[in-house]
This record gives sequence, structure tokens and C-alpha cells, in this order.
Amino acid sequence: MEMTRTMPNDVRYKRLHLDVCIDERTPRHGISELLKKLRPEWKPEDIQVKAFTEGITNQLMGCYVGSMAEDPVVLVRVYGQRTELFLDREKELEMFQVLHTHGCGPELFCSFSNGICYEFIRGVVLDDTLLRQPSVYRLIATEMGKIHSIKCGEMGKGPPVTPVLWPRLSQFLSLVQSSDAPQQHRSSAHVETPNLTIIISEMEELKTLLTHTNSPVVLCHNDLLTKNVIYNKEEGTVKFIDYEYADFNYQAYDIGNHFNEFAGIDNVDSSLYPSRELQFDWLSAYLESFKSCNAVDSTVSREEVLELYVQVCKFSLVAHLFWCLWALLQAKHSTIDFDFKRYAMARFDYYFEKKQEFFGMRLPQFLQEPSAAHTDL
Repeated sequence: MEMTRTMPNDVRYKRLHLDVCIDERTPRHGISELLKKLRPEWKPEDIQVKAFTEGITNQLMGCYVGSMAEDPVVLVRVYGQRTELFLDREKELEMFQVLHTHGCGPELFCSFSNGICYEFIRGVVLDDTLLRQPSVYRLIATEMGKIHSIKCGEMGKGPPVTPVLWPRLSQFLSLVQSSDAPQQHRSSAHVETPNLTIIISEMEELKTLLTHTNSPVVLCHNDLLTKNVIYNKEEGTVKFIDYEYADFNYQAYDIGNHFNEFAGIDNVDSSLYPSRELQFDWLSAYLESFKSCNAVDSTVSREEVLELYVQVCKFSLVAHLFWCLWALLQAKHSTIDFDFKRYAMARFDYYFEKKQEFFGMRLPQFLQEPSAAHTDL
């Protein structure tokens, strides 16, 4: 069955939808049904399935015949349990098609009842070492600049786009407060839970501060952790994957959220937050790409880097509260083997550690510091 999504400016994105539901516990039968339609030339007995373990929201499997390293691979992603509560799956499919059209993402092959199938991007998933290599993080910065330059007019005409950040935070908070689902047993016993009253107070304080910060609203990935970046060393490229949270948002939020992810997921270590020197270099590469893609002079001044740096530091704070609420919600519903409750507390603590450093940060203090000037700016 072919489905058509019509955008307000009559841009049409067609996709194949198959009425198949994959059982996350025994996925083989459902996968076979999908591949009969997508790859009819593949013999069922020859199909191999490799499960990937990086994700903590969904199940992801690679399907192929022959060698995964050399032959075509179809990725099958089965949505996590109850994720429809807080994820707009139609928006995700739209993002897949828009980003692929602009050369920034994989091809979407089809949707099915509880997931999607899409193109496998060759390369390696980033690790902590690659993330800090200048040649790699500059590629990430350049690619983000390219995505941030996709104009809202290409997504449909209408009123000016608004950032998704505050509505999404409110949605997560409401779901956490109203959810009566039993907490999954994987959470560690006796782990303290973040206080929702404090989270609400901090959200209100941050909204007051950040809505007066002059950060442009652009098309953002909104979830750029290391496992969502694929690096192809031979081609010298990076590509971003997984667009569940992609939408229009504050430029500085997307960057700040990415910098937060330097601290990791399994064992959050805030000391791994990138140094000021790394951030300045990253932001310089980003601004050069962003300005170039917007057809303006790509020369980047020290003042531009410092202004964006201050904005990124402040927006990185609200990202902690976002993922804290997300983890509390996941702890209620997810069947993924991950300690969401402990992760929520780690992001809660991380927030307060960085708040003291970032909350009152102002551009003039850096303009007056000789030490802020670097030879590469």
C-alpha cells in the first residue's frame, strides 16, 4: 500500500506502507513478510539477521544475503513499547524523506505497523575516541551546519516555524505525571528519583532565560549522541541517523545537546564535556558551514564564535532536563534492557553541576578575556 503525505505547499512525499506487525520477541516471521515485498529476489532461507544493541528506545536489526560488509543491507527498526505516547511517527517519516532529499540521510524503504525499514549507511558508529578527533568532529560540525540550513519553506509554507522544545518538555512532564504504568524491573533498587517539583521550577526558570536568547530556529536533529553518527573514513564523511526527535528547534539547543553527549550514556561522566578549546574549534567549523550553506560570506569572526558558545552553554542545560524526563517516562514503559531511572538521576545531577557554571554566563566576560582568543579563531 502506498501512502502520500501532502505538505502545505503541495510538496508530496510518497512512501510504501506494509500492513505487517513485528513481534519484538520473535521478529523473524514479520521480517520475512517485509522482505517478500522489499526484496523479493532474496530467498528466505538465505536471509541473515543481525541485531544491533546500541539503541535504548527501539530494536534495530540488519537484514542481508551474503556478506553484511559487502552486500546490500535493509535495516528494520521496531518501535519501542508505548513510544507513540511521546513521539510523532508521521513527523519522523517526513524528516527521513526531507533529509534524504537533501543528501543528509538514508533512503526510507517503507513503514509498517510498528516500525520502519530504511537504507543501511556504511561506516562505523562513533565512539568516544573518534568523537574527539578534530578531523571527525569538524565533519560533524559541518554536517550539522548543512542540516540547519534546510529552509522551513522547503518543509511547507505557512506561519513562521516555532521551536519544538517547550511543547515537547511540557508533553513529557504531563506524561510522567499522569503515567500509572508500573515501573520496569531493570531500574536499580534504591536509586533516588529526580524531584518533579524541582524539575518544573528549573524548566520555568530556563524558559524565562532562554526565550530571550537570540538563537535562530532551524531544522535540528535534536538527538545527536555518538551512536547516531556514522563515520566513513574512506569517504571522509559523517551521516546522522535516527530522526525520531528531528524538528525545528533552537540552533544552540541542537549543538548543546550534542556536547552533552560527550559524557556518554551507560556511565554518564560530566568531566568528559568538551573543553572550551574543542568547542571553539567545533563552532568555528559549524559557522563556516552554516554561513556557506546560506550563501553568505563564510568568514567566521571570534565574536561570532563566542556569541554562539555562550548560547550553546545555556541551551545545553535544558537538554539535561529533557532527557531526564524522557528517562523517567521510559522507565515506566520500555522493555529495553537499560537502567533508565539511574540515567534520569545522572542527567539531573549533571544539570545542577553545569548550571552553576553556565547559567549566568555572558558574552562580555569572554570578549574581555585575552585567554579566550585563540590563534585559530
